[in-house]
Amino acid sequence: MNDSWTNRWNERYSNKEFAYGILPNNFLKEQLEKLIPGNILFPAEGEGRNAVFAAKLGWNVSAFDISNEGLKKAKSLAAKNNVMIDYQVGELRSLNYKPNQFDVIALIYAHFPADLKSNIHTSLNKLLRKDGYVIFEAFSKSHIKYNSVNEAVGGPKEIDMLFSIDEIKSDFKDFEIIELKEMEVELHEGMYHNGLGSVIRFVGKKK
Repeated sequence: MNDSWTNRWNERYSNKEFAYGILPNNFLKEQLEKLIPGNILFPAEGEGRNAVFAAKLGWNVSAFDISNEGLKKAKSLAAKNNVMIDYQVGELRSLNYKPNQFDVIALIYAHFPADLKSNIHTSLNKLLRKDGYVIFEAFSKSHIKYNSVNEAVGGPKEIDMLFSIDEIKSDFKDFEIIELKEMEVELHEGMYHNGLGSVIRFVGKKK
């Protein structure tokens, strides 16, 4: 990823306030509370709200992002909640995660550059053990029209960075689909996710 992409996220996370709040994403919370804690990975974890929540439930948490500012905020949030998370800064290909290392991979608004997103998903799938779960929520391609009406809801403005059900089926083709749907949600997450948007929600179990 280029420097402008990294700088964009460092700038967003450098403010005192948490960009997306300190509470977990609702869909992630709902899904994690159904599972027995194990090893979980949070790609593009930003300021750590979801990772810290998982750690409080007893999960062994790994997370990564390209933003050093995100790391600082995540470490601070973890300390305030008296939990430990293993948070690394870098791109996935430069990190030392192992095949079959994780029981769950949580992709929560992990919008990667359009030319990288499917390759990153494929690489992440290798890190998940058989019968492990992917929990996914991100903006759908339909979200463009919601963003055009209300920029406060956030999300990429480039349609190729957004997701469709067919893309998810393709990227996670070796998974049993437990849940996969496009739906409207009302978001209230920090400063940058506020209002009605369109998302893809997916829970898959690796075959």
